[in-house]
Amino acid sequence: MTLHHTLTTHIQKAVLELFNISIEKVEFQATRKEFEGDITMVVFPLVKALKGNPVEIGNQIGNYLVANLNEVSKFNVVGGFLNIVISDAFYVEFFNTIKNNETFGFVAPKEGEKAVMVEYSSPNTNKPLHLGHIRNNLLGYSVAEILKASGKKVYKTQIINDRGIHICKSMLAWQKFGNGQTPESTGLKGDKLVGNFYVEFDKQYKKEISELIAQGKTEDEAKKLAPSILEAQQMLLDWENGKPEVIELWKTMNQWVYDGFAQTYKNLGVDFDSYYYESNTYLLGKEVVQFGLEKGIFEKDPDGSVWIDLTADGLDRKIVLRSDGTAVYMTQDIGTAIQRVKDFPDVGGMVYTVGNEQDYHFKVLFLILKKLGFDWADSLYHLSYGMVELPSGKMKSREGTVVDADDLMAEMTTTAQTISEELGKLDGYSEEEKAVLFKTIGLGALKYYMLKVDPKKQMMFNPEESVDFAGNTGPFIQYTYARIQSILRKADFDTSISISELELHEKEKELIKQVQLFPEVIQNAAENHSPALIANYTYDLVKEFNSFYQQVSILGEENHDKKVFRVQLSKSVGNTIKNAFQLLGIEVPERM
Repeated sequence: MTLHHTLTTHIQKAVLELFNISIEKVEFQATRKEFEGDITMVVFPLVKALKGNPVEIGNQIGNYLVANLNEVSKFNVVGGFLNIVISDAFYVEFFNTIKNNETFGFVAPKEGEKAVMVEYSSPNTNKPLHLGHIRNNLLGYSVAEILKASGKKVYKTQIINDRGIHICKSMLAWQKFGNGQTPESTGLKGDKLVGNFYVEFDKQYKKEISELIAQGKTEDEAKKLAPSILEAQQMLLDWENGKPEVIELWKTMNQWVYDGFAQTYKNLGVDFDSYYYESNTYLLGKEVVQFGLEKGIFEKDPDGSVWIDLTADGLDRKIVLRSDGTAVYMTQDIGTAIQRVKDFPDVGGMVYTVGNEQDYHFKVLFLILKKLGFDWADSLYHLSYGMVELPSGKMKSREGTVVDADDLMAEMTTTAQTISEELGKLDGYSEEEKAVLFKTIGLGALKYYMLKVDPKKQMMFNPEESVDFAGNTGPFIQYTYARIQSILRKADFDTSISISELELHEKEKELIKQVQLFPEVIQNAAENHSPALIANYTYDLVKEFNSFYQQVSILGEENHDKKVFRVQLSKSVGNTIKNAFQLLGIEVPERM
């Protein structure tokens, strides 16, 4: 039973015995720093029902708690706030129950509970992954890990956008300008090679537009009449009609991209349980549209296009099939959602990690699935996140001005190396150990910087600022973890004994209180789909540990029981840091 639960039960009893009134809930908050206390009960909500003075009510409840609850040693009342002081014995007893629990805070999935599927990454096969994809992947992967730790069964998935005009643009440019180039012949990763041809197409297309405008065409006319776009549109029709040589080229170039993506995912430390391809799921989407037409959910316009009218729901009319019978993104997303539940019958909800420019799209998608009668549609969630910008401004794929994901990870590792070498803390490391450490620090800096920001917020990514060994950064937290491991290595005495009676130093108590919050933080982060709650909790824990480390002697303590207890407490904090960072997909070094 948690402290909150115990206090709530006894306060409810106190109010019933003292005032003959039953109350359903009790409101708590953290005690303000200037007052003595570990937890504060807010008395004001009871004043009206109890018809009394808040200070008198607070004193009566406080006296009851001291008399009837061993956990409460004393109290004080300030205005309408009852500040409760919890006994050292409670914290020592609590610590002894969790000190050897290496997965403290994690909850195992309940048998028979519905699973959650988390979608992230979902790239196009016409370019490599970039900075925006990094935020997407890190968010999706972390939310999946947090949901798992909160007690859910989780599947990680992605939908690969492997069809459409944008794919044909890369294919056409390769045919025209590629001279048979392959990843092997160029030494380039496949996704980068294909991305180069996407940029090449855009250059050629813009050149043709300019020429047509010079011949007297309007810009809109020129965009529609440019030879390159007409050829790409024809290639798309050939693909949809199954023209063998087009399908063969499509498969070859897509495989180059998949191989490149796999390498990036491995370096980034994310994985997937299943993959879906738009080239498959759009067909099921078209079938469902036909079913919806028969049921009167969709309606056909005179030109043959199919729509759904959502104006009664506060939205607008949405097209689900073009007049020529080709699918739109919505068609594919309908098909994908249904296919996933067919493939994984235990899935009861899905989380879509997609940027906030698609907010309206997902409102429409979820509503359509509800209207089609799928009960799981009530458990769909759009993890909407803000765009990532650099100090230099926005990125544009077509112009080749994106920050490549592989290049950024390499740059982060190099920056970590430069700073580590400047600090001169690498004595005794082999070159191999240094390489592993630099990557751990560099990627830890990148991931933490991305994940500490609330997902909904747009963010500015500053690589140099992220690799800082002080402040709210990944390396600062990693360094504290390594410091704790150093303490544990130096503890040359038996630290397994149980210390049951101890007068706690204020800093020990504060640290235990911070560790105690971890399970609640995991549940809140899962409920809010927010890794930022885990990240900032970990930073608060590390700040609390560093304050403890500076003010309390650990290995130099003369009292043996206190020394053992402090080493055990340090170990528990280290374990919590490691587990929290695991939820963020960040590794921690044993020394640095």
